[in-house]
Amino acid sequence: MSFTYYLLQFVTYGVALLPFSVLYLLSDVVYVLLYHVLSYRKKVVMSNLRASFPDKSEKELKKICGEFYHYLCDMFLETFKTLTISKAAMIKRCAFTPETIALFNQLAAEEKSVILVMGHKGNWEWAGNSFSILLKQQLYVIYHPLSNKHLDALMYKMRTRFGTKLIAMQDTFREMVKNRKEINATAFIADQSPQPATAHWMTFLHQDTPVFKGTEKIAQKMNYPVVYVSVHKVKRGYYSVEASMLIETPTNEAEGAITEIHTQQLERDIIAQPATWLWSHRRWKHKRQPQPQAVPTI
Repeated sequence: MSFTYYLLQFVTYGVALLPFSVLYLLSDVVYVLLYHVLSYRKKVVMSNLRASFPDKSEKELKKICGEFYHYLCDMFLETFKTLTISKAAMIKRCAFTPETIALFNQLAAEEKSVILVMGHKGNWEWAGNSFSILLKQQLYVIYHPLSNKHLDALMYKMRTRFGTKLIAMQDTFREMVKNRKEINATAFIADQSPQPATAHWMTFLHQDTPVFKGTEKIAQKMNYPVVYVSVHKVKRGYYSVEASMLIETPTNEAEGAITEIHTQQLERDIIAQPATWLWSHRRWKHKRQPQPQAVPTI
């Protein structure tokens, strides 16, 4: 192991061992540096907010922007806390509603594996931890391995501590087929920015937006029910997770329908609590390419 890896371990475990009161004081310091000193991606965030909420005033947008940076700093440090937090504290701070637990228990009793679809909203990392503690299904999370192998190893450790398993995006379908005899749940974070040529295009937050079709395609190939997962911030350091059945039989759905439904649900969640979505992501960096016009024959 290199010096870089041990340094990362030292810093992250140092943060993870802090009591929550001190962790959030540190988060406030990071917020000042990120927002007021470095202005980290502030132009991107404000541009995204203006385009997404054209009816809001500049004052309202700046308020959401500031709240977003507070949330971003909190969530970043909360993720490190996964290394040391107890199971009891985890499910207290990221609680699943009774209806959500009942839904997954019913699916397990029916021996149905499911596809979970969600966005970069709330603390999605904590939601996966609580799922693996509370529920019967083996949870798999689709992820992009990081190019930095030391950071990737650290994130892997944080994400799998309570039993969650990870699947690299390029291996998704092959691994799901391999695990098809197991009762499980496979989570897709579906609000990343795909290549425009392979995307499903739709209006999302007032903008022409490319959306990954992979979640829909795999759901139809496996014919697994599609469950939408919403992570709502209750107060600082506490989240509530709610799930709802979106599609019970994906093979019955027309092309694009599943993608439209889960993206529209995410849009409603963002509008309800805008500061807790990942606005610093360059979600709209790609533009739809015009379709070539057929040349008439003479």
